[in-house]
Amino acid sequence: MPQDILELKDVRKYYPLTERYTFRSRVTAYVKAVDGVSLTLPEQSTVGLVGESGCGKTTTAKIAAGLIPPDSGSVKFMGADLSEILGDSGSAKQFRRSVQLVYQNPYSSLDPMMTVGDIVKEPLIIHGLARGRELEEAMYSLLRKVNLEDYHALRYPHELSGGQRQRVCIARALATQPKLVLLDEPVSSLDLSIRAQILNLLVELKERERLSYLYISHDLATVRQMCDYVAVMYLGRVVEYAPTDELFNNPMHPYTQALLSAIPIPDPRVKRKRMVLEGDVPNPVNPPEGCRFHTRCRYASQLCRERDQKLIEVGNQHWVACWVAPTGGIPSYSLEYTRE
Repeated sequence: MPQDILELKDVRKYYPLTERYTFRSRVTAYVKAVDGVSLTLPEQSTVGLVGESGCGKTTTAKIAAGLIPPDSGSVKFMGADLSEILGDSGSAKQFRRSVQLVYQNPYSSLDPMMTVGDIVKEPLIIHGLARGRELEEAMYSLLRKVNLEDYHALRYPHELSGGQRQRVCIARALATQPKLVLLDEPVSSLDLSIRAQILNLLVELKERERLSYLYISHDLATVRQMCDYVAVMYLGRVVEYAPTDELFNNPMHPYTQALLSAIPIPDPRVKRKRMVLEGDVPNPVNPPEGCRFHTRCRYASQLCRERDQKLIEVGNQHWVACWVAPTGGIPSYSLEYTRE
């Protein structure tokens, strides 16, 4: 059994809302961005994190990266508590080497005043991994790993295409030889043809560099191809977690079923049974009592309205947070389609 490189247990992160007065301000409520997330990421695996905008995916990734502290709960990296790691300067620096991020918008995450070569060399210099001629050679080696040419080192970010900029971000992330890379929608801003190239590159690098990925995306088609496990988030909580094939072949939570039914099929003659959710996503400042999805769920019972359900295992490493699904009260859903 592979070791879990990352483990989040009952993690919460609330953001205060304040009202300002003449001489002071007062906290009036809290946005419950992440509210009791438990998640494990096995070593050298890819876990996909999916859900609607605003459900807490990026906040969860930032907590995992140690960029923001959780209000409660625990985060473990390679079995060690992250709060203890960050409390020691030497361990914290090693952790920063071991965990890297690739952001959604490559243009905003690159310094426009630095050349590509300087951007890629910067983490090598900060962590003392190379100097002099070795520094130059390491920089060119990283560019070649992401299929960029040596002359790109002299270019500035605005002189590159979107796909080339994202390759630079990946090269920068690889510079410290990380064990875990957090991918926050890394291809959502790219053209479809470029997306395929970047995703293939990420898969190749994972095998070659023995990496682990936390892959955040709205595109469930790429999640199915990229990920070994999938966690589905709704309103700050994980409502279903399973190996990828198990989740796509046997989705149990009605929210997961609705997400899968919305996967587009690039053929107007092909039809799939759609599950259209009614109503809007509840306010994260004041989420519903009981199961947070019951206001949009056609199968909700009185128990769903009164009591929240935690993740329970239903077999085959499949976990679901639902009162009705484990009892067979929710019809099974298939991704099969019909052709007109």
